[in-house]
Amino acid sequence: MVYSDVDGTSMDQKSDKKRGKNKLKSKKAEAEEHEEQLKRLKETQAEFYEYMKERDEGLLKFDAAEFEDDADDAEAGAETDLEDTEKQAVEETPKLEIAKKANEQKTITLDMFKSWRKSIREDAKLGAVRSMLRAYRTACHYGDDSGDDPSAKLSVMSSAVFNKVMVFVLTEMDEILRKLLRLPETGGMKDTIVEVTNTRPWKNYNHLVKSYLGNSLHVLNQMTEAGMISFTLRRLKHSSVFLTAFPSLLRKYIKVALHFWGTGSAPIAVVSLLFLRDLCIRLGNDCVDDCFKGMYKAYVLNCQFVNVVKLQHISFLGNGFIELLGTDISAAYQHAFVFIRQLAMILREALNTRTKEAFRKVYQWKFIHCLELWTGAICAYSSQSELRPVAYPLAQIISGVARLVPTARYVPLRIRCVSMLNRIAASTGTFIPVSMLLMDMLDMKELNRPPTGGVGKGVDLRTLLKVSKPAVKTRAFQEACVYSVVEELVEHLSQWSYSAAFFELSFIPTIRLRSFYKSTKAERFRKEMKQLISQIEANTEFVNKKRASSGFQPNEPAAASFLESDKEAGTSPLSQYAKIIRQRAKQRNESLVQSDVTVGESSAVYGKSASMSDEEEDEADTNEKGAAAFSSSWLPGSDSKGKEVEEEKKKKKRKRKSSVSSEKKQDEEGAGEDDVVEDFVLSSDEEEEDDLFDIGGDKDEEDDAADEITEPETKTSTKKTKGTYKTWHKAYKKTKKKKPRVA
Repeated sequence: MVYSDVDGTSMDQKSDKKRGKNKLKSKKAEAEEHEEQLKRLKETQAEFYEYMKERDEGLLKFDAAEFEDDADDAEAGAETDLEDTEKQAVEETPKLEIAKKANEQKTITLDMFKSWRKSIREDAKLGAVRSMLRAYRTACHYGDDSGDDPSAKLSVMSSAVFNKVMVFVLTEMDEILRKLLRLPETGGMKDTIVEVTNTRPWKNYNHLVKSYLGNSLHVLNQMTEAGMISFTLRRLKHSSVFLTAFPSLLRKYIKVALHFWGTGSAPIAVVSLLFLRDLCIRLGNDCVDDCFKGMYKAYVLNCQFVNVVKLQHISFLGNGFIELLGTDISAAYQHAFVFIRQLAMILREALNTRTKEAFRKVYQWKFIHCLELWTGAICAYSSQSELRPVAYPLAQIISGVARLVPTARYVPLRIRCVSMLNRIAASTGTFIPVSMLLMDMLDMKELNRPPTGGVGKGVDLRTLLKVSKPAVKTRAFQEACVYSVVEELVEHLSQWSYSAAFFELSFIPTIRLRSFYKSTKAERFRKEMKQLISQIEANTEFVNKKRASSGFQPNEPAAASFLESDKEAGTSPLSQYAKIIRQRAKQRNESLVQSDVTVGESSAVYGKSASMSDEEEDEADTNEKGAAAFSSSWLPGSDSKGKEVEEEKKKKKRKRKSSVSSEKKQDEEGAGEDDVVEDFVLSSDEEEEDDLFDIGGDKDEEDDAADEITEPETKTSTKKTKGTYKTWHKAYKKTKKKKPRVA
């Protein structure tokens, strides 16, 4: 910083003047001293003086007065220079003002935009492309908190110009850049871009590509309107292959797309999924690992709370993740191995320690939905040899989870586990003995006693992992359990209804079904068991007749094709009965949804309404969709953005209040007691102890510790456990206030 004196002369200029004077004065003193030395030399060494006079008389002719004149002239010259500098500064002031005005930012008008667009379309002028990208940058950064870039030549535009610039660039810039880089009009893979980066066109125009992608990323982070986000991502998908040359931008795009996929509405989530899938297909290993890990984490974070409506969202996210796994099956196996191993370690800790903390890590929605996710992945790619090896360890983990706490309150969880095992068995063609898990549930005392809790409210086992103590004693719970056991047992037996060993594998389940038929006093259950037993016996007779007429041994290859034609036609008695049971289960679930859950217009709808084929949408009426997306008077300014943020905060507060009230109602009814969990943290591959799942629970868990922990505890250990749970419960009460809303 330069400071000025009262007279306007800068302090630096005055100091320079003083230094010049001191320097000249020192030279004058040296000259006088040198003149005296020459005089002393003539007196003391006369011979040497005469010798110097003969050889070089000029060295002895020295006059100090000359330096005095030089000092005075220099002082006067310094003053003159200072005056000239001040005069020159005064004269240059208008010139600086003129240059400053020349560099002032211009307003982008509609005529400027039309002229650039005409030059690009008709004359293909590179200058117009640069001007359009500068206008696009201004539009993307308009209203930033840091202010507009002072070095930018263009600034300020109306909403109409903003809309036209955004739509034109997003719609046509990909084609323009491909022409400049001499690339195909559409598509392209990673190798194509790698080859182009060594060419001269890339060196000349790569800054245009980076500007387009970087500014688009910036405006994506500022957008809040669903139509604008969907249109922008859909158009950027065509240019995603360019991200090969910009790894830092690639990581940021993946992060933004994962955020939209995990938290956005149906249209945004579908477009984000397609964007990520296109990245994985075109770029390969550069983004596959990041996409797999990010999507898995986003999926688990969405599994904290479950109801019928939330199940649709979770199902959509799971299907999207499974779809993405198909882009690279080899990498999918590596990630599946790591994540399934983490689940196995959590289950092993629960089996070894048998503490309530370890049990809660297993019996929470995050853990169960992870099992269902990998079950869906194995079922989807059962024909691929890469994922088949993880089917066995996954089935072992699911069986261990089902047997971990064998109480009636965890019947919903066991039903889910049996359903997953049936799906794995059906997709891989492997026999998994699930009938014993189902028969053990029928032997529970809660299902063999008359209900003492009254009729009770309908229980939807799909949205529960555990039911409350009062609900176990109701008639509705008993019916839900028995009917669910029958449905899963029919699914299991119908899968092997064409096997030559059907009589052997159905023998023990039939005996136990007859035992339950005799012991139960509920006529509705007796009728259900009688019908199931008759269907099993009919199927046994059907198989034995075919087996008696066959002439091959069980170990011969011909046994594999036993009843193959009948299986394709689905003519066995159990196959026909399974269709009836599925239809009945569907009707019962629909009735539970209509009676217990109110689905509003604002609820997320995934599936039929969300179309996965966006290629047709991209090509048809692209300009109209873009104009509709940007047709509002929205500008990414701080004022409008602040209003939108405030509105979102108000909406979130309202939803939190409604979710808290619904959760309180659930707690009173005993539903979803173990559904409170914290954020999901991914661990590295080398970690021996995985803290994937945090603990969540409630006070009711403390009251029935004896029901859950099978091993006896001493008095001292019980006291310690109660003490630790008091401190844990205090921390839980604090976290419950910050509980995320139920979507």
